[in-house]
Amino acid sequence: MSTAASAAPYDPAAVARVIAERGHLDGALMPVLHGVQEALGWVPAEAVGQIAQALDLSRAEVHGVISYYHHFRQQPAHGPVLQVCRAESCRSVGGEQLLQHAQRHHHGCHVEAVYCLGLCAQSPAVMLQGQPHARVTAEKLDRLVAEAGAHA
Repeated sequence: MSTAASAAPYDPAAVARVIAERGHLDGALMPVLHGVQEALGWVPAEAVGQIAQALDLSRAEVHGVISYYHHFRQQPAHGPVLQVCRAESCRSVGGEQLLQHAQRHHHGCHVEAVYCLGLCAQSPAVMLQGQPHARVTAEKLDRLVAEAGAHA
């Protein structure tokens, strides 16, 4: 997921492009939702009806998936998106402390706790603006955030 520092407003044409690209896939809802979030940085409530109609689903079905999966943002992110893994592997080597550090020191970022970034052998892991980073310490995180241009 490569989310811009500031989220784009609801853009029906962008949502339509994502639906055209991914709507034909089996189980298209998840790929479409991921595509909308990649394109806009979030899944606006206004897009729910557009997606539901295109995929022949109810609005409730689409909204249910969006609200079930924590990955999907229903509000625009404010600042660069920083995801900190809270899965067991990362927790066992300081992931919780890293999350607390991020929440205390990186107010310019939109900090999200996530469960597994797939870098378990290189824990703790974060994803900053869609780029994964492994073996992250508080000092390394500070450097990464500074390089990304976010304010501490």
